[in-house]
Amino acid sequence: MSVYIANFGRGNWAWPECLKTSTLAVMDDVRVHPFWIRNDREGYIQEAQKVLRLASGGPVPKPVASRWFNLNAILATTEEDLWIHREKHELWWTTSIKADAQFAIIDDPNPTSGPARIYLYHKRCSGWSDRNRKGALLGWDGLHPKAKEFLFTEGTFQNLSEDNANYARALVAGDDLSPWHNRPDWKAKADSAKRAPVTYFDSRRKAIVRMAMTAMGTIAQSGDVSIVVKKDKALGFRDKFELEKYIDDLMINQDGVCALTGLRMLFDGEYGDTELACSLDRVDSNGHYERGNLQIVCKFANRWKGASDNEQFIGLIAKIRTGT
Repeated sequence: MSVYIANFGRGNWAWPECLKTSTLAVMDDVRVHPFWIRNDREGYIQEAQKVLRLASGGPVPKPVASRWFNLNAILATTEEDLWIHREKHELWWTTSIKADAQFAIIDDPNPTSGPARIYLYHKRCSGWSDRNRKGALLGWDGLHPKAKEFLFTEGTFQNLSEDNANYARALVAGDDLSPWHNRPDWKAKADSAKRAPVTYFDSRRKAIVRMAMTAMGTIAQSGDVSIVVKKDKALGFRDKFELEKYIDDLMINQDGVCALTGLRMLFDGEYGDTELACSLDRVDSNGHYERGNLQIVCKFANRWKGASDNEQFIGLIAKIRTGT
């Protein structure tokens, strides 16, 4: 049984209907969905990169398009999986059941770039509950600070790792959570939160500000005298705040995954491998810090890529994964 953390549509616009009808939901642009129906992953990715745009206005990275393809497949095949959704101060859960998804073609109520038509799929589930199996209320504010790091996503669907999934199952069952809460890293997180409370949004916001400040610093240094040839690194935004807003949009559109590797990234202050920390990267290293030329990647991927061609680097990552 997998455990998914989920939102339903950009800005979570489909959640009220999901709660009312006991369903899960996913949506897909009509221009790319026929490729998914034909199970043509490569065709889907190529068409998405050609005709779709991120909310930021930038092109769709290949790992993001591949993730969109997977969302449809996850909804179509999920059965007896645990699904969790955070709604403000509430935590809701349900389990998927064996059922065919029903769809309608509608106008996208929250389009990223102009009017669009989408397939909206709803699939029946066992019914949403904000209480654990023993009847206790599942409030967000009462969760352990460490649990808040993985029980919420601003993306669409996030499949939890096995350890985090086991915690989520125990939480929903109303079982003893001390095996996790007594771990050194969990205790350290709780102690840190007591001294200076840090929420998921704080970690995310810190990452945004850091990346924007790093970019601004890089631009400021680009005119320094050096024995090596320096590339012009002009800023295509009015100021740091407009850049931060753009980075925020990129995070949402990338579903929190690296645009180069497809790996889930860490926000500032989250526990894990620091090589997975968010890093702002120029798609074309010879280009500027401007709309359409920025993506968020893992720290190590940014370092490995260097000044390499973006598509060639993505192709290399694919070869490493497949061993071909």
